[in-house]
Amino acid sequence: MAQKRRHFGRVRKLPSGRYQARYLGPDGQLRPAPETFRTKRDADDWLADKQTELRRGDWHDPDAGKVPFGEYAAAWIKERELTATTRQLYGSLLRHHLEPAFGVVNVAEISPPVVRRWRADKLASGTGPTTVAKAYALLRAVMGTAVADQMIRRNPCTIKGASTVHTPERPTATVQEVYDLADAMQPRYRTLVLMAGFLGLRWGELIGLHRRDIDLDHGAVRVRRAVAELFNGQREIKAPKSAAGKRTVSIPAAIIPDIRDHLERYAEHGADGRVFLGSKGATPRRNHFNRLWRKACSDAGIKGLHFHDLRHTGNTLAASTGASTRELMSRMGHSTARAALIYQHASAERDRLIADALSALVDKGRKTKKKQDPKRKGHAGDTAD
Repeated sequence: MAQKRRHFGRVRKLPSGRYQARYLGPDGQLRPAPETFRTKRDADDWLADKQTELRRGDWHDPDAGKVPFGEYAAAWIKERELTATTRQLYGSLLRHHLEPAFGVVNVAEISPPVVRRWRADKLASGTGPTTVAKAYALLRAVMGTAVADQMIRRNPCTIKGASTVHTPERPTATVQEVYDLADAMQPRYRTLVLMAGFLGLRWGELIGLHRRDIDLDHGAVRVRRAVAELFNGQREIKAPKSAAGKRTVSIPAAIIPDIRDHLERYAEHGADGRVFLGSKGATPRRNHFNRLWRKACSDAGIKGLHFHDLRHTGNTLAASTGASTRELMSRMGHSTARAALIYQHASAERDRLIADALSALVDKGRKTKKKQDPKRKGHAGDTAD
């Protein structure tokens, strides 16, 4: 009796006694199973699964993921619309942290256990948690695109929270400390410190300001650009980090005289003149300014404060005024509410501490009621026996 011909795929018995399954893929190529099977039933079951994938439109070319990760990741970075600083960051993460482990490994061969082992080894070797988190985030993004390209079925980066950068809460300066630091700086940078501390602008946004961006009559600064310093020392003038970064920030009236004095004494002439210049007329560089900053902190007796902490100071002060989340987002240049909510939460916590301190003062200042003697002694109107 003739054997019934199968409708999908083929199974044949090998000289070893094991069974090989093959099927014709939608691309017209004969596709063998990646392994042989102990029984014919096992081979039939595998073919049945493949047939189901084809019917559901869930079929993936098993050879699509046979591309070295290093090659695929390099192309991924090249094809993205990134700022020069982000492109350099991704290139560095790829070269130093991902390629040594995954460079020659096929994309399809990177599994969740392999990723977990890589991350654990990086942390154990002393690589900073922030760097590992950024490298993991890049790996996850690249592998996510591989899923979209139908090279692999699932993203192997499944470690919850591994791409989150946990940074300790940065300190903020008091109003007086901002002025102390401004006074300790070189005079040409005094107003830069005040604007960072009370407007919450970033370094690159401050350095990117031109005269036409400052409207003292209406007390406002228009943020339209930022200066970014690349790893190779070159600088790039770019738009702010997000669309929300292009914004107009109102200036506290208290520092308008300082800004006016700075424009008259130190800023470049003309509407397009740069607001902040070094002593030799060049745009200030961050590494040189940091030396001046550290000296100013030392002279003012302030420890552990970074220049970027002045932005946190300005945002915290703004939150303490009772500004809404939307108002804080607009002032800070954020497109999401996350950062604004953090500052509002910090402000609420501070307000709770203030209330607790007030409560302690109330308790301390309140006169304790004297307990009345239950045996009342004489009262007006009482008569003796």
